[in-house]
Amino acid sequence: MNSRLVAINVLIEVFDKEGYSNIALNKALNKYPLNDKDKGLVTEIVYGTIKYRYTIDKILSKYVDRDLSKVQPEILNILRISIYQFRYLDKVPDYAVVNESVSLAKKISIKASKFVNGILRSYLRNPFSELETNNYIEKLCFDYSYPKWMVELFTKQYGKEKTEDILKGLNSTPMMTVRVNPLKISYDEAFNLLEEKGYELEEGYICPEAICIHKGSSIENNELFNKGYITVQDESAMIVSPLMEPEERQVFFDLCSAPGGKTTHLGELLNNTGKVYAFDIHNHKLKLIKDNSERLGLKNIALNEMDSTKLNVNYINSADGVLLDVPCSGLGIIRKKPEIKWSKSLKSLKDLIKIQRAIMDNGAEYLKDGGTLIYSTCTLNKGENEENIKWFLQKHKNFKLEKIFFGNAENIIYSEEGYVTLLPNKYMDGFFVAKLKKDKRS
Repeated sequence: MNSRLVAINVLIEVFDKEGYSNIALNKALNKYPLNDKDKGLVTEIVYGTIKYRYTIDKILSKYVDRDLSKVQPEILNILRISIYQFRYLDKVPDYAVVNESVSLAKKISIKASKFVNGILRSYLRNPFSELETNNYIEKLCFDYSYPKWMVELFTKQYGKEKTEDILKGLNSTPMMTVRVNPLKISYDEAFNLLEEKGYELEEGYICPEAICIHKGSSIENNELFNKGYITVQDESAMIVSPLMEPEERQVFFDLCSAPGGKTTHLGELLNNTGKVYAFDIHNHKLKLIKDNSERLGLKNIALNEMDSTKLNVNYINSADGVLLDVPCSGLGIIRKKPEIKWSKSLKSLKDLIKIQRAIMDNGAEYLKDGGTLIYSTCTLNKGENEENIKWFLQKHKNFKLEKIFFGNAENIIYSEEGYVTLLPNKYMDGFFVAKLKKDKRS
């Protein structure tokens, strides 16, 4: 199977059928017998084309004599991956890109191959490389390839300078990070064993249990992973569970627990004592947590299928700590899921807030007096973050924000109020977290 044809099929799944890039790509890579080099090329082309779609389409619109929505999806995506390779990939010669793309188009029709050939040769004769505009927003949209509404949102909430840092960070290639399971192995032992197996490593950016992997074979096939010594988790997500300051035999609720990274982290920090109740609305996602818990050797995880937007009176005043890693727009994880750029809208962001606030209300009810509530998201939208905390404190007068500190890394924004925003970089996703304490009754 031609690697570029595989990439085109994945892009159609993502762009035209609203599929998830990671799922569509993994399915395709498992389906077709490609060697490692071709798998790498498919992955590069798929993620790169999704990431830079705005810029690619802006360029194509200069050469295509009709609206791009009127171009057959197969042909449009042949053109997209071609422009991506011309503009962003040095390793493939231009003539090879043209020949390969024309051959792919010929499988559709002779007419399609002539159309593709004409567009690509027009581009190479007179490449459109830079948008001439004095409009700051339009320039950022083109240079970093983001929809206008998203750039406007970030600029309004963070200012021009930080917005450009955010856009760069969200376009960076994510680094694989693993969390060491202290129940089974020490940090140094895990680090040394991974190095012995040929992985290029460095210590975590801000988390003491994190190991960053620069190069190496698939972690999921590694013996250390299969034996439960390590777990794949972004470093931004590792900061959450330790904020609970869990003590052995305490009880914790994780109201939106799938896929279970924070749940199992809490279980480890409790030294396999106490109980972590993992709630999720989707039963099939709880199966993932069950499998992970068993792999890690955790006996203190209890799985519960539940809609956390609805209050369950049986759980009121039951937990020493409640974790609310609520469903969010995911604007902080674009470097891993670049299709978020094109699948979200301002309206979809606003629709989430009602869900988030219902979960916050219920979490407050489940918490014992004197307990800790952690609110976190993987978005950078302040409407889902700071504004929700302000709303919550206005409504729940028996809660206070507690200040948290993760060191002086340059991507951390500490607010005067106490909540924290992590800006995305090569080490971690964009993230927001707040720690709240429920008053003790006098």
